[in-house]
Amino acid sequence: MIICANKMEYPLRTQCQRVHKQVMVNGENERVSLLLMKALVSRGSVDAVSQQMASHPQYLESFLRTQHYILHMDGPLPLPYRHYIAIMAAARHHCNYLVYLHSAQFLRVGGDPLWLQGLEAAPPRLRLLDHINKVLAHQPWLTACSHIQTLLKSGEQCWSLAELVQAVVILAHCHSLCSFVFGCDTDSDFVPLSKSPNGVPPTFCPFDAANGNANVPQSLATPSEHKTRRRSLDSGCDMVCLKERIQKSQEERDKREERLLQTQALQQTDIEEEEEMMCFTDPTRFITDPDLCYQEFARREEDHFQVFRVQDYSWEDHGFSLVNRLYSDIGHLLDDRFRSVTTLPSTHSPDLKRAIWNYIHCVLGIRYDDYDYGEVNQLLERDFKLYIKAVACFPDATKTPVCPLSLAPLKTSERIHVNLLIMEARLQAELLYALRAITQYMIA
Repeated sequence: MIICANKMEYPLRTQCQRVHKQVMVNGENERVSLLLMKALVSRGSVDAVSQQMASHPQYLESFLRTQHYILHMDGPLPLPYRHYIAIMAAARHHCNYLVYLHSAQFLRVGGDPLWLQGLEAAPPRLRLLDHINKVLAHQPWLTACSHIQTLLKSGEQCWSLAELVQAVVILAHCHSLCSFVFGCDTDSDFVPLSKSPNGVPPTFCPFDAANGNANVPQSLATPSEHKTRRRSLDSGCDMVCLKERIQKSQEERDKREERLLQTQALQQTDIEEEEEMMCFTDPTRFITDPDLCYQEFARREEDHFQVFRVQDYSWEDHGFSLVNRLYSDIGHLLDDRFRSVTTLPSTHSPDLKRAIWNYIHCVLGIRYDDYDYGEVNQLLERDFKLYIKAVACFPDATKTPVCPLSLAPLKTSERIHVNLLIMEARLQAELLYALRAITQYMIA
């Protein structure tokens, strides 16, 4: 009997394991669905970036929380300013997808359409951000205390310290997001919304069905008139007939109101489509000095640009506390993103993840004294390093990164994880340079 019990134990254990695994899978799927539905409710559609990140729901939740906070929640900057700063950041890398997305959001929160004609049409305060925008985007090691001083002491156009910190966070967030869009080839697949010839709102994403847009609106042509019985009460029509006439009259009134609402809805849709077509502008309108791009930090000739040593200024010991003090709670949200991306379940070893992270920081001039950089060459093949560097330093819609052979066998979720690591490492690097410059200004 004991032997029989042991024989039965293994199939039962296997079955329990399968059930547990299925429960976990169902739980992750439900979590992804909930996150995408939240994005759908807040923005009216689920953007392509969120759909790609959905393979890592733990990270997606952290990302959406941070993005929603810096773009929509309480903060020193007006909402139109936030989206315009995002446009400026995305334009540095010619990212059509993000420029279009934030142009549409800019209009929806009441932004002046004239500003979308180009950077020259924007208020002087926003134009002052142009220099630090292009420096952080391409050569962040050039960020200096003097740049911060110029922004904070520009007379009537000066920025407050709190406003500047929020602006810097938005710039770094969008610069690094360009890397993700470029690495996942989202920008090349992007096609702007175009006005449909039959007046039907074009489909923006496959989740529109959950927003009531699954059915194509029918023609609003006036239906044929209903034939009504011309019998008076004197002709013997009883109370039942009277109730039928009253009910039918009410139904016809309801239909007329419904048609009116549909007409107004279509008119509003036409207005929104015109706004969306208007906001699909050339990203080059929002940039100056277009020839400025990434240069090899290790091969620079200037001796006065020192290597950024994390032991002297780190996110954990310096950046986190400063940004959290000047822009409440954002430090916790950003820190959660950094921790989340490095702890995601993955086939990549912790050593490989750290090699990717430290290699990106290295090409941006940041070094760790306690890290053996020989591991980078041991763990990252040459084509993999070229891919990482292209995505981190040259996220431009005019270039297409070649997927390295070492990534080809991996599942899509694993390749997306690599791009998430690149994005977050770049985000932290830009923040370190900007926050260090702000610290230097404050103690000067």
